[in-house]
Amino acid sequence: MSATTVDAILLAGASPIAEPRLRLNVVCPYYTMFPLSFPLRALADAGSDGSVLDPFCGRGTTAYAARLLGLRTVGIDADAVAVAIASSKLVSRTSIQVEARLNDLLDAVATPDNVPEGDFWSLAFERATLLEICRVREALRTASTDDDILLRAILLGILHGPQSVRAPNYLSNQMPRTYATKPRPAVVYWKKTGLQPRRVDVRAAVGRRARYLLKQVPETTAGRIMQGDSRRLADYALNDRFSHVVTSPPYLGMRSYRPDQWLRHWFLGGPEDVDYGMTDMLLPSADTFATQLAGVWAGVAKVCEPGATLTVRFGALPSVNADAESTLRASLADTGWEIEAVASAGSSSLGKRQAKHMNRTSDPTDEIDLCARLTT
Repeated sequence: MSATTVDAILLAGASPIAEPRLRLNVVCPYYTMFPLSFPLRALADAGSDGSVLDPFCGRGTTAYAARLLGLRTVGIDADAVAVAIASSKLVSRTSIQVEARLNDLLDAVATPDNVPEGDFWSLAFERATLLEICRVREALRTASTDDDILLRAILLGILHGPQSVRAPNYLSNQMPRTYATKPRPAVVYWKKTGLQPRRVDVRAAVGRRARYLLKQVPETTAGRIMQGDSRRLADYALNDRFSHVVTSPPYLGMRSYRPDQWLRHWFLGGPEDVDYGMTDMLLPSADTFATQLAGVWAGVAKVCEPGATLTVRFGALPSVNADAESTLRASLADTGWEIEAVASAGSSSLGKRQAKHMNRTSDPTDEIDLCARLTT
């Protein structure tokens, strides 16, 4: 897709419904995701030989923007769910191929012995649906082929979400699609409202989603998604020298994405209950956060071309008594990056994204966009 075409799409405010080439980017929601327009605008001046790094890649929106523009790209994230989703953004398969792969797996893989039991699991998924999920989960533990990578991402995207009066789009009982409600409040809610899980045919649900997402996919581009900690960027063999960095670090005060994504972590081989570990996150204290983030920016500078641009979207949780802009500015001091512009990105849509199916609400916060250039 040319830059001119991208500009036309942005000016028209095209959505994935109207523009099929954008659909793969919405394969699975993820916490604090920014819109595709953000990296597309940040990369608007990139030449055909440009290369893009996102050291906090999340669900891979920057990688997908790079793909649309035909740019080389590398994304890094510490979270396994993020890496699984982002990896699918660089894959090119047809819905026929993905559906065929699912059929092969369901026909060949026996039901594993470790099917989870208990109130949550019996109310979250109809039994036959859960058994199908477990069989595919077992087969995709080590997804390495393009078929498996894309199939895994589609299943992560439909693993849980709201029920529909029409053909089901999601495999679970009533639940938000952006995050997985914790087991105890989920069970209380389902019992109180009398909601029972419906039988959902995994093949049919995946087929519907695959045909929507893969109606038209852009050409592939050279790139890779890595699971790792960008505080140790020097440990990774990044052979490219990047012209653009577009990213969004964990927001100030965020301790871990894992609890909100616990059900998707289970699908990737994790435990059957919520893991409240926070070993893969920047520390929440503003001063410590800025110090650790400074190490990331200094490491990023070492793998970038002179004059490279850095575009950052950043914010803070409403509960944090610290200023996001001051923290981000402090993190960039003496790292080789010269700040050129800081602008408000408006109020985050967090409250809207976190659907209210379980009466969960959150106050939106103001976000900022910062642009910097590498001077040393």
